[in-house]
Amino acid sequence: MAIWPFGNKDKHKHGDAAQDAGAPGVGAEGAAGAGNGAGAAVDDTAADAAAAQDAAADAMAQSAGTADAAAEAGAGEDVQVSGTGETGPFDGDSVNIEDFDFSDFASGVLNLGSLRLPLPKDSQVQVEMGEQGPRMLHVVTRHGRITPVAFAAPRSGGQWRTTVTEIVAKMKEDGLAPEIVDGPWGREIVAPNENGQLRLIGVDGPRWMLRFTLAAPTGHEQDLADEARDLFARTFVYRGQDPVLAGNSLPVALPAQLVEQLQQAMKQRAAQQARQNQQNPGGGAGQPSGTTEA
Repeated sequence: MAIWPFGNKDKHKHGDAAQDAGAPGVGAEGAAGAGNGAGAAVDDTAADAAAAQDAAADAMAQSAGTADAAAEAGAGEDVQVSGTGETGPFDGDSVNIEDFDFSDFASGVLNLGSLRLPLPKDSQVQVEMGEQGPRMLHVVTRHGRITPVAFAAPRSGGQWRTTVTEIVAKMKEDGLAPEIVDGPWGREIVAPNENGQLRLIGVDGPRWMLRFTLAAPTGHEQDLADEARDLFARTFVYRGQDPVLAGNSLPVALPAQLVEQLQQAMKQRAAQQARQNQQNPGGGAGQPSGTTEA
């Protein structure tokens, strides 16, 4: 499947294609407390804690940091992507997203501030909730779940290579059997688990690093990898000029329409919980579990 290069946008014909997507079928997961308005930000501190589908993936995602770059993991050299050419991911501070036509792939572009994601057709956006509000965002397709996170990185680059080393070590500690494979952007981490497969795709850009965590159920591993690479190649990262410590995730803000849908979903879940408490007074109160579709 060819994922690049992309055609220039015919702005008269496709002018609406790059407008912010409304995130159809948004899901809200976890504790209530969503939405401080259109600028509700995803919690940077908790961002890595919910990056994949199960406890092993969570532990793996928390490992995004720095490590000993000299530790060899056994794959080819990483590709250094400048973010300014015809292949993505793109540096949004130097490449104009309006110059590209993604309508063959996406139903719209989800604007998260530091990230812009052309959402795959028929995909959904799922937001994990914490006590302080949104903490992690996922793109869910029929093949599995993709969790995008952008990080601040040093100008010298190389952060993804060192991150791979630390993630692999952490996964081995957790009893997984990670393998490093060569992908379009260099090193990818692949690890089977009881639910299917985990895969991490990453690349260094100018003062940023982009990472996708994939959680694919059994039988959908390759399909999700192909779909995620297509999205990865079309993603724009906006580092901005604000100081952010290297290794910290870039701030993410939810669009107003997504915040509104989350608030409605949380109200519905709170009402459902209240009804359950009335029907079963001795059962105790608590947050409803699972995912609520807005």
